[in-house]
Amino acid sequence: MKRRRNIVAGIIGLAFLVALAAADLLCGGAADSQVLRLLRAPRVATALLAGAALALSGTQMQSIFRNPLADPHIMGVSAGASLGAAIATMSAISHSGGLSVALAASVGAMASALIILLASKKFHSASTLLIFGIMLGFIVNALVAILQFSTDAESLKLFYSWSAGSFSTTTWSDIITLAIAVLIGTALAIAGRKGLDIILFGDEFALMAGAKVGNIRLTALLSCCIMTGAVTAFCGPLGFVGITAPHIARWMFGTSSHKVIIPASILTGGIISIAADLISQLSPSPLPTASTMALVGIPVILYILIGKPSFGK
Repeated sequence: MKRRRNIVAGIIGLAFLVALAAADLLCGGAADSQVLRLLRAPRVATALLAGAALALSGTQMQSIFRNPLADPHIMGVSAGASLGAAIATMSAISHSGGLSVALAASVGAMASALIILLASKKFHSASTLLIFGIMLGFIVNALVAILQFSTDAESLKLFYSWSAGSFSTTTWSDIITLAIAVLIGTALAIAGRKGLDIILFGDEFALMAGAKVGNIRLTALLSCCIMTGAVTAFCGPLGFVGITAPHIARWMFGTSSHKVIIPASILTGGIISIAADLISQLSPSPLPTASTMALVGIPVILYILIGKPSFGK
């Protein structure tokens, strides 16, 4: 019965994703092959990869912290990626190309994630750890603001444009780099899926089962940082999809098993991301992607807070 439900949910989700991608690709009326190949197709591909990466990152963070509101944006990991990207963007490093910015963003994400990991050993309350992540994000964003204040006007304009979030600025070479990061992050997530299942029951249970809790968390965080860093570098600091997609995936497929939820989150993340991009493109003047992501994600977060659904069941 569950297998049939998963197949039906997967087919419906894939059909919806294809329909949204086609609508996003054709949004704006007729266009010649060059416009489709150089402008619209890269944007849709970027949206799909970014949504998949952020959703999978959110899935892993919710599992290792056992917190339904954990995701790279809320927990401060995206802020760390933003700091790394800001340092690269506002310096000569950015002239080395998109790969250097992506690497700088990944390093920043990893630094924030390691701080959160250390804090998780001290704060056993999920709500306290969540507040700590939010405060960490504020501190890192303050450092980004200091960098903005001290940089030149041209770099500042570039950073503001980047921070609004967009899927429209990537080239096919950027997309290849982003795809490699997503593949590496996904491979790490798949390799650690059994550990993620075990850790949902708590650290004590995981230790009794012979699992290495520290390795499980480090593998998941490494996966999250590689993907979040790449997405933040190429698309800007995007939030909310990492929170919402895993919950929608669990609802659609009726399970928390990572064997199912990893591909399901990738699917739902792509749907949310492309839907947000489509909303942006339907506006007379394209809206910042970060804003449309918030419009899609905030209602789901409010439902989670008000409904207080069970987690890890």
